[in-house]
Amino acid sequence: MIVPKEKDEGTFDDNAPQAHIIIAAIAVSNYQGSRWAFAHATFYGDQTASATMGGACGYGNLYASGYGTQTAALSSTLYQNGLGCGTCYEMMCVQSPHCYKAVTIVTATNLCPPNWYESSDNGGWCNPPRVHFDMSMPAFMHIADWHAGIIPVMYRRVPCMRRGGIRFQFQGNGYWLLVYPMNMGGAGDIAAMWVKGSKTRWISMSHNWGASFQAFATLGGQTLSFKITSHTTRQTIVAWNVAPSNWNTGMTYEANVNFH
Repeated sequence: MIVPKEKDEGTFDDNAPQAHIIIAAIAVSNYQGSRWAFAHATFYGDQTASATMGGACGYGNLYASGYGTQTAALSSTLYQNGLGCGTCYEMMCVQSPHCYKAVTIVTATNLCPPNWYESSDNGGWCNPPRVHFDMSMPAFMHIADWHAGIIPVMYRRVPCMRRGGIRFQFQGNGYWLLVYPMNMGGAGDIAAMWVKGSKTRWISMSHNWGASFQAFATLGGQTLSFKITSHTTRQTIVAWNVAPSNWNTGMTYEANVNFH
């Protein structure tokens, strides 16, 4: 269940007026993406993309989280211990008779782990330092005939175009808050995250795994705000009063701000 946030309130610190901070948070410079580069791509699962649900980023049901079937698992070179989660890539098949004249955009939601029993040019496609995309089958079929198995591709990072605000999925308990930020726009990635209760100052959250961040604090009964810094752009956005004071784990709350 997603609980939309109707308005933002509060202050960034003890002295700064809230209205000025929200304007600064929304006015984030647009992320421009990267240049084209060469890699290879495979696919996993079938046309239902059921095998792509969940994954090492921790987004769970990808339909519910808004990512759908246009997703890919990244080799560890791109995954970067979870820093690559949520990033977006434009891809096209090249140099193969199986290619279609089309491009597709995928979101990184999973890790393609190394296979040290196979060589990197024969089965161990995701072995470091190789750059590789293991796509969902529907995403793969946008750019190539699935019978190819593996294809050479050109790819580039592109801005993540999202509708609505950042979504915060809550897990944990009364003394440990575990948060999965989803629907991230702009560069799509996260370097650091903070949480602020209505009765606390900003608390630095540590990276847990995938796209999740945690705070060991008693925050029950408080309205929660979040501050997020992008790993790629180093830009910071503030989402005020995202979750009401009666927030609970297992819920997803949506802010009214996002990266652009």
